Amino acid sequence: MGIPAIPQRLTAPAPGWTVQADVVVVGSGIAGLTLALRYADLDPEAKVLVVTKDVLSAGSTRWAQGGIAAVLDPGDTPAEHLSDTLIAGVGLCDEEAVRVLVTEGPDALRGLIAAGARFDTDDSGELQLTREGGHRRNRIVHAGGDATGAEVQRALVQAVRESAIEVIEHALVLDLLKDAGGRAAGVTLHVMGEGERDGVGAVTAGSVVLATGGMGQVYAATTNPVVSTGDGVALALRAGAVVRDLEFVQFHPTVLWLGEDSTGQQPLISEAVRGEGAVLVDADGTGFMKDVHELADLAPRDVVAKAIMRRMRETGADHMYLDARHFGEEKWRTRFPTIHAVCLEYGIDPVTDLIPVAPAAHYASGGVRTDLHGRTSVPGLYACGEVACTGVHGANRLASNSLLEGLVFAGRIAADIHRARRAASGEGGTRPGEPVPDDRPAGLIDPRARARIQGHMSRGASVLRSEESLSEVARALLNVRWTPVAVEPCTESWETTNLLTVASALVAAARGRRETRGSHWREDFSERNDAWWLGHLDVTLTAEGTTMTYVPHGQRATTLPPQVEADLIEAGLDPVAVTAVLAAAAAEDVQEAGDVTSLATIPADRVDTADVVARADGVVAGLAVAEGAFSHLSRGRLVAERMVKDGEHVRRGDVLMTVTGPTRDLLTAERTALNILTHLSGIATLTARWVRAVEGTGAAVRDSRKTLPGLRALEKYAVRCGGGVNHRMSLSDAALIKDNHVVASGGVAEAFRAVRDAYPDLPIEVEVDRIDQIEPVLAEGAEEILLDNFTVDQLAEAVRLVAGRARLESSGGLTLETARDVAETGVDYLAVGALTHSAPALDIALDLRGN
Repeated sequence: MGIPAIPQRLTAPAPGWTVQADVVVVGSGIAGLTLALRYADLDPEAKVLVVTKDVLSAGSTRWAQGGIAAVLDPGDTPAEHLSDTLIAGVGLCDEEAVRVLVTEGPDALRGLIAAGARFDTDDSGELQLTREGGHRRNRIVHAGGDATGAEVQRALVQAVRESAIEVIEHALVLDLLKDAGGRAAGVTLHVMGEGERDGVGAVTAGSVVLATGGMGQVYAATTNPVVSTGDGVALALRAGAVVRDLEFVQFHPTVLWLGEDSTGQQPLISEAVRGEGAVLVDADGTGFMKDVHELADLAPRDVVAKAIMRRMRETGADHMYLDARHFGEEKWRTRFPTIHAVCLEYGIDPVTDLIPVAPAAHYASGGVRTDLHGRTSVPGLYACGEVACTGVHGANRLASNSLLEGLVFAGRIAADIHRARRAASGEGGTRPGEPVPDDRPAGLIDPRARARIQGHMSRGASVLRSEESLSEVARALLNVRWTPVAVEPCTESWETTNLLTVASALVAAARGRRETRGSHWREDFSERNDAWWLGHLDVTLTAEGTTMTYVPHGQRATTLPPQVEADLIEAGLDPVAVTAVLAAAAAEDVQEAGDVTSLATIPADRVDTADVVARADGVVAGLAVAEGAFSHLSRGRLVAERMVKDGEHVRRGDVLMTVTGPTRDLLTAERTALNILTHLSGIATLTARWVRAVEGTGAAVRDSRKTLPGLRALEKYAVRCGGGVNHRMSLSDAALIKDNHVVASGGVAEAFRAVRDAYPDLPIEVEVDRIDQIEPVLAEGAEEILLDNFTVDQLAEAVRLVAGRARLESSGGLTLETARDVAETGVDYLAVGALTHSAPALDIALDLRGN
């Protein structure tokens, strides 16, 4: 019997109870609670349900000693905050996402203060701003000195308790529910308690938000609480979502060292301690950071963690020390009371003693891939906070950006869900469907394997990594999947399965990235390599296991709706390339001032539905691209529903698509969307006419490279929608010897042999314009011969001469009137350049319904 696959769903009893909500938020940290409160404000009539694994006040947020970074000092700027973040992220931050963070962050922080959070102030009553590693300005706010997370959690919990938001505590989320269209429709969960809702149940909801925090418990030593078992990332993988950059696990450089056998959650010594002047030293009292980085002890965390590990290797020590004895007792008690108390609890007096420290797993910079509105690749599923990969952190999170990220993107997700629900409730809107059964293979990992998973990860996949160490971990994780006994469904087996799932994806990514960058340090590839590795590793889970795709940086999660992205991929189109086309079109059409006519004539709060209507009979192509244009130009505010499918014949007056949203956005995006849709539909319509003209002859109609710059893939797709087939996409797909190549080479046979010698495995096509050129080409082994400007009689003669020894294409001088005669000669293809370079647009319009 083979080793079982990573389960695509968790083995669990059928839900014994079901509740309904409009929005279900999984997690009760800063991201989850902020989102729930924000959405409840936007839609007071909606039912918002928060599901949390422990009590409402548990989770990673309350353990945050560091603060929240935001530009509040008049001498500071968002541009400087952005720059510091990009530097820490080592080339892999999404600059647009970071710009959202640093520009929207200050207002998001003020909103938190308005919700009741109390931060430290100076003698004048102004917020007290400090620095942490990687920041070049004082921009960190704290609460209680080193108890920021606890204060934030207190304020949010109190606000939730005073609201109408419903909470289910002690609930471990299991798997995502989906409707028949593949959209999120809720979650299954297990409530660890007694009463009306105990055991396995289900929450049905049109929108599901993962705010489950981190996955630090995948390692033996971590700063994360015991509940941080990667449940959100594992659920997303099983649901088919894309997970990005999991290899970038940030190890906090200064975690209190409690001995070599200590495991589980470890106390951290906040970076703020170094921000106030503490220095790292070895056992001899020698400082070492000043020779490592210009910021010395305030260097980014990955730099500090690596420096500590290097010093440990050089000296043979298993920890370093933090020297803050010069603070004095008063500063320790007032500025860092929590850390002071923890140190005393473990017999260390930081006023007189060096503090033993070593790196431990702290924060996941990667996670479930999202766009700028928190949307994952699964429609209706969102992710926020540490579980998400928004692109803000890149290869290494800048200190105190995490709580800010939760605040900012929680607000964006709430707004996006609200827009989508308003559009769905309008006329013609798409409402979420009912959950359907999931018949994919289920399974569980033996809970006794938990310690083994954690031990292997800490030994081979932590700060120091290599191909050898990672391969050993991969083999160990593979062995963990096999168990000689039946595994019963329970909290321990569900958590262990989640840990195994996340660990497997993380190790696959860490093995794949053969460079050192940010918090990913490969001993066997010790340098950063922008030539090969300036990009992201996207991981998905299939029946065969984890699959990985490299995505060059800049080609991030698109601004397209997830279903549009999925439809484009199914059609053989690259969503990133389509987004680039839309961005270029938008840049031409919408200048800095915007759509001045719509801005002047339409109220900002007006919302309408418009119909995209055929004004003539034809074949439609490009509906997903047009929907993407509406979404892209409106930053997701417009929601579309397609009424027909690409390739369908439509009649004059047929509604092809409805679009709902802000009226200004509708009219601003109209021209770009229709330009693409009418052009592609025109190509499909003309192609269909040619296909009908040769129907029954056995010949296929195909295109050429006579396409508009930047639109080749889309235009060739439109040809397929019309029933045609594609010729080569680029000059490198196949060799095509034409008359000028023959002249340059001294003959057609010579040209053929030159190509075959240079590219022995490449298909070779040869264009001829005389019958006498055919036999020499056949003798060389040509697979395809293009007959240029042959008459019908010459074509028939060529077909007889070749007698099936090669494929034949007729090109040049073809018309619809002669198409059938040409096809009946027996050629395989009719190449029609006019399909793409001169097809008339199909008349399609946008009709605003009005009020």
